[in-house]
Amino acid sequence: MKKIISMILCVAMLIGCVAAFTACDSKDDNKLVMATNAAFPPYEFVDGDNGFAGIDVEIAQEIAKKLGKELEIADVEFGSIIGGVQSGKYDFGMAGMTVTEDRKKSVDFSDTYATAVQVVIVKEGSQYASFEDFYTGFDADGDPTGVKEGIKIGVQQDTTGDIYASDVPKKWGFGKDNVIQYKTGADAVQALLTDKVTAVIIDNEPAKSFVQVNEGLKILEGEYANEDYAICVQKDNTALLNDINKALKELKEDGTIDKIVAKYIK
Repeated sequence: MKKIISMILCVAMLIGCVAAFTACDSKDDNKLVMATNAAFPPYEFVDGDNGFAGIDVEIAQEIAKKLGKELEIADVEFGSIIGGVQSGKYDFGMAGMTVTEDRKKSVDFSDTYATAVQVVIVKEGSQYASFEDFYTGFDADGDPTGVKEGIKIGVQQDTTGDIYASDVPKKWGFGKDNVIQYKTGADAVQALLTDKVTAVIIDNEPAKSFVQVNEGLKILEGEYANEDYAICVQKDNTALLNDINKALKELKEDGTIDKIVAKYIK
C-alpha cells in the first residue's frame, strides 16, 4: 500500500513539474513585452485613462507593428528593467536608457534612436549659477577637487544621472554620501521643492517637463553629460536585436521617429 501511495505521489509530482515547465514555456509568440518605467515624460508616462504614452511608447508600437506583433507594456521600477530582460521575463527594455559599458555586461543594445543631455534643476533664486559652483575648486587639469559642504544631489535610482553623480569629484561626480536616490524623477523633484536636496540631475526633456509643471524651479545653464538612448534585449538574442535594428532603421529613414519626437518635444 505504501509503495502504491509513493508511486502516486511521484506521478503527481512529475505531472506538476511538466505543467510548471509548460506554463513557463508558454510565452505568447504574437506579443512583444516591453519593460519601462512610466514616470519619465516625455519618453514614457501614464496619460490618464488613455494608458501609456510618450516617445518610447510610440516608437515601440511602430516596431511591434513592423514585426507583426502586439505590444504589451510592463511598468516596473527602472532598476529592475535590465534584470527582467536578462532573465527573459521581458522581450526588451525601453525607458530612456543610456548605453553604458556596465549595462552591456548584462544585456545587448540596439542602435541609438535618440541623443539626450543630463541637466541640473535647482530652485529659482538659487545661489548656484552652474553645477561647477557645487565644487570647492579645480586641479591643474581642470577637474574638481572637492564638493562644497551641504551639497545634496537628488537622482532617480539606477539611472545614469545616479551613476555620474555618485562618482568621485575627480570624475565630476559628487560622491555617494552627497547623493540621495529616489524611485522616480518626480520624487527627486519633490525633494528639491521641499529643500531636502540642493539640486536634481536628470535628462533634459523630463527636466523641462518637471520645471513646466512645478512653479519655482529652473534648469541651470550648461550640460552635465551627453548620452545615447537605445533598446536593451537579452544577451545573444540576435534575431530580436536584428529585427529591432531593421525596424529602427526604417523608422528613421521614413521620418516616423522624427514625427514622434516632434509631437512631444517642440
